[in-house]
Amino acid sequence: MRILLSLLLLTVLVPACAALAEEPLKATVYKDPNCGCCHNYVSYLRENGFEVEVVDTGDLPSIKQSHGVPEDLAGCHSTIVGGYVVEGHVPVAIVNRLLQEKPQILGISLPGMPLGSPGMDGDKEGPFVIYEIAKDGSSSPKVYATE
Repeated sequence: MRILLSLLLLTVLVPACAALAEEPLKATVYKDPNCGCCHNYVSYLRENGFEVEVVDTGDLPSIKQSHGVPEDLAGCHSTIVGGYVVEGHVPVAIVNRLLQEKPQILGISLPGMPLGSPGMDGDKEGPFVIYEIAKDGSSSPKVYATE
């Protein structure tokens, strides 16, 4: 009887655990309402399994400032995911690495709007350099990743 009960319990718990493991990552993207590349980045995140809330705002500098993003690391839009700020068109593989490693930083940034980055048209002109956004507001950021 115990074996039967154990098997029954497993048939209930295993699918429930699998469903929890497949829950999409939640992200909030703060963007300019008129920016097409930001819209493309949101689509890119969704295509890669993220559940994205979009907040259109005309005051991105305040969002960046409230999340500790230095001006030199500002990106086109700001994404909040897993307690981190992700600035700009950061490839999802790097975002996933950040969420897996959980470093003691505020977030990461691909400054500007590099051609060929996720959501941006054009040909990639070299490796993307993604920087750490340090908790201390350091003005000389360290490289987090290149892709």
